[in-house]
Amino acid sequence: MRTLLSLATFTLAVPALAADDGFTPLFDGKSLDGWSFIVKPDKDGKRADPKETWSVKDGVIRCTGKPNGCMVTKREYGDYTLKLKWRWPADGKGGNSGVLVHVQDEKYWPTSIEAQLLSGRAGDLLLTNPPDAKLDVDKARQDPKLERRFFRIETKEPVEKKLGEWNEAEITCRGAEIVFAVNGVKVNEGKNCSFKSGRIALQSEGAEVHFKDVVLKSLK
Repeated sequence: MRTLLSLATFTLAVPALAADDGFTPLFDGKSLDGWSFIVKPDKDGKRADPKETWSVKDGVIRCTGKPNGCMVTKREYGDYTLKLKWRWPADGKGGNSGVLVHVQDEKYWPTSIEAQLLSGRAGDLLLTNPPDAKLDVDKARQDPKLERRFFRIETKEPVEKKLGEWNEAEITCRGAEIVFAVNGVKVNEGKNCSFKSGRIALQSEGAEVHFKDVVLKSLK
């Protein structure tokens, strides 16, 4: 098991990208230092070069969406608030991706809790590889067709922005509780998670997606 690193001791070579309100960048705006990659092998067991999937341009992480997999922090975190921005290309049709918290292993769909970014369904929570991954969420919002999915809390106004515009995800993990907000609106929450710490990952899941301003604040 990797050693859980307190944010107080975490340092990252970051240019003039100091975060506000105690938040520390996990992405330096220039490179993917501090992250590793998990790539789904092809039918022959070969893994593609992750550089063909993940790149950085103009301060933005660009993911082609192919092949499936994720980029994941090399260090573990617990008790924090994570913020990041994501968007789908304006000339596309949206697609599927997610933020994985409490990542426990090296599977290309690693054991974790997924904060869903699927266009049209951003805000759902999914348990990746139950029963190891557990989280108590309101049963009234459980997907009857996929038990490990919990729909977001419905809101009067849409919480997602138009394709091409930046959305913000905010995920707070405190002890065994998780709270998920999209563009400043709480859209999901759960308690009694089977994990209290782990790595953090961004998904590659079939469609081009962009990320930026990935920052974390320790709650310890």
